[in-house]
Amino acid sequence: MILALRIARLVVHLLSGMLICALFFPWIDRESREIHIRRWSRHLLAICNVHVQITSGSAVPRAQALVVANHVSWLDIFVLNALYPCRFVAKAEIRAWPLAGWLVEQAGTVFIARGSRRDLRRAFEGLVGALKSGERVAFFPEGTTAPQGTLLPFHANLFEAAVDAKSRVQPYAIRYIDHQRKPHPAVDFVGDMTFVQSVLAILSGKAIHARVTILRSMKAEGANRRDLAERSYQAIREALGIPAPAAEPQADGQPEGDEDPDNAQAQQA
Repeated sequence: MILALRIARLVVHLLSGMLICALFFPWIDRESREIHIRRWSRHLLAICNVHVQITSGSAVPRAQALVVANHVSWLDIFVLNALYPCRFVAKAEIRAWPLAGWLVEQAGTVFIARGSRRDLRRAFEGLVGALKSGERVAFFPEGTTAPQGTLLPFHANLFEAAVDAKSRVQPYAIRYIDHQRKPHPAVDFVGDMTFVQSVLAILSGKAIHARVTILRSMKAEGANRRDLAERSYQAIREALGIPAPAAEPQADGQPEGDEDPDNAQAQQA
């Protein structure tokens, strides 16, 4: 009964979000859209019984920044948007999520198809333009989700957007715990699990506590994208309490396995 009620509330909330995007987003300014996105994301998390807590700092930094975070679940997007809305770069598969995929697209998400240099270039140009206009943009440099307690090597190419825009890089560390402060078993979105299966697991489970650690931001102007990726990786790894890997991560490459990383600037400019 409780699960059925949560599912019904979620469907109604998704449909209301689609209505808002279709009727109001084309006519309102960016600030108003961000207010709607923040409120809608917070309501979504409440329906999913997710409670967000910032574990460092008393306020969310609102300055122009390239936000990077570890990637555990589809919840990550809405957790970050509940704090302060960002324009996201995400893998193209997200567009196929029932209802939610359309919503995140309307919120300004830029999608990258696996192995597509054209998509990567388009995403890069969009990131630079958004940063220069004062927006906060975000991506998950692991390129895919990973189980809690694991941090995959960071792809470095999109860090170049912060360099070109003379912006800052703002790392966030996200973890999801249960009432015993252990990794919540319902949150990991990995392997062959579908989006619907993940949603049902979360709606069926107990309360989820999303802990977001806001780490020290980094000046990108004059920096190297690989260095920014490596520093972000180490900061997030330490915040999550993950042991250092036996070999340092190769912090380069393009999301989802794109090749020819050394030609990133030529491809992206």
